[in-house]
Amino acid sequence: MTNFLAQAPTFDANWRAVVLFGRNVASYKFALAKTLLEIAARDDERVPLEELAAPFARHLCEHLRLVDKQTTSPSSKFLDACRTFNRGELSEDALIGTTARLGFNNVLDAFHVVGGGPVPMRFFEDERNGGRGGGAIRLTDNLRNLTISLQGGGLADEAEARWRLVETAWYLDLPRAGIAVQADAAQDLLYLPADHRIRRTSLTRVRGALNGYQRGRCFYCRNEVPLAATEVDHFFPWVLKERGEMRDADNVWNLVLACRTCNRGERGKFAAVPSDRLVARLHERNNWLVDSHHPLRETIMLQTGVDREARASFLRLRQRIALDALVHKWQPAEVGKDD
Repeated sequence: MTNFLAQAPTFDANWRAVVLFGRNVASYKFALAKTLLEIAARDDERVPLEELAAPFARHLCEHLRLVDKQTTSPSSKFLDACRTFNRGELSEDALIGTTARLGFNNVLDAFHVVGGGPVPMRFFEDERNGGRGGGAIRLTDNLRNLTISLQGGGLADEAEARWRLVETAWYLDLPRAGIAVQADAAQDLLYLPADHRIRRTSLTRVRGALNGYQRGRCFYCRNEVPLAATEVDHFFPWVLKERGEMRDADNVWNLVLACRTCNRGERGKFAAVPSDRLVARLHERNNWLVDSHHPLRETIMLQTGVDREARASFLRLRQRIALDALVHKWQPAEVGKDD
């Protein structure tokens, strides 16, 4: 387990640990995360599996239309039912019944597990009959508090972004294919570049993919910022690429999310070089991307190095390049203190 949660054991950090760092053999955890966020405000905290099944199956059916591979297992009766529904050969009632019977067998047990055990905060309690088949779940105050927090509005986008990255990695068998996710900061887009095997593939928004790793805070001042108010920024300024001095400045390792004040306010970073403390923070963020497994793991390792020391050396070299070209260092006044 990474130190991501230990540094800030808040509602949103517990949730993000589940979505970002849990190991996945199927995409059910993402579908359940989006479902829980969707139903969190309901009056009755007890949710029968038949009611949970409708939004849960809907999210999976929507993704199956995009990418058919939603598990690393060779077969799934539940996913086959979703495919049959998508072809118009199964009624919605029948799909909900199948989902309630088969769709939750493992995901309810595994949802809160990250690394070797569960996260400290639970977002629902399992009230199935004997833990298997039938029954219900009970939503907790942790979930309700999470969704009404400043971070709550962006969590569905974060789960969707993580889902798109993982399902695409499975579909392309990404680790062996050796394809690194690329970024288009101007369009707020992560994508896979075209090669002889695939066409260019749009994946998800940069902001949705990276926000969770910053715990919803400006990378620089640590002020808490709603996802919609964040701006994508080049940590080492983009002008270095424009001059040909840092041709990889558009890569994922160099992109962070910032508040408007730090990005382009009166005392913002602009073309200055971030301080040593901020370089260390970028190193930690990039290691968290590696800890989150494919495809960002493979991307960061390909771009910056296969182990922590290699990645630290990579950033030190980039910092020297930036200082030689731009001279001035920059460090904002920090508002938040979560690290």
